[in-house]
Amino acid sequence: MTALDKTDIRILDVLTEQGRISISDLSAAIGLSQTPTVNRIRKLEETGVIKGYQAHLSEALLGGAISVFTWVSLVDQKRETMSAFEKVMEASPEVMDCYLMTGDADYLLRIAMSGLGEFERFLTERLAGLSEVRSIRSSVALRPVVQKRRPPELSRQVQAYPVKPGR
Repeated sequence: MTALDKTDIRILDVLTEQGRISISDLSAAIGLSQTPTVNRIRKLEETGVIKGYQAHLSEALLGGAISVFTWVSLVDQKRETMSAFEKVMEASPEVMDCYLMTGDADYLLRIAMSGLGEFERFLTERLAGLSEVRSIRSSVALRPVVQKRRPPELSRQVQAYPVKPGR
């Protein structure tokens, strides 16, 4: 893990929750002037701790009212088979997340859909038709319970060096 001091941790904490905060407001929140704040942000970006900035979009309002978690087992674990499957998943706009897994299934997908009919079409017309796929199991998420944006180590560090309220 990259060595971070308490000021870096405070910067990351604020940016995680308020990605569009102005430099002046961020500087005030962490108790540092603007130039050193900008320099620290630049260093965090250059070292790869900050990978980028993005808007957190509402999947529900943009055609993804339901999330379906799907475990996929392939016919084999040959590099070519896995690569072909992964290319199809990358090209599928409905597939929000795709993880290579250990255990019973080879992949875990999180698929965002407008409804079960759309999922059925994706399942029967796209996923089940792939020659690389041996078996599929799916579960529909009822609602998210926890969705965190902070990596675990940052959460632990934030508890040790909290941003002062009102700053």
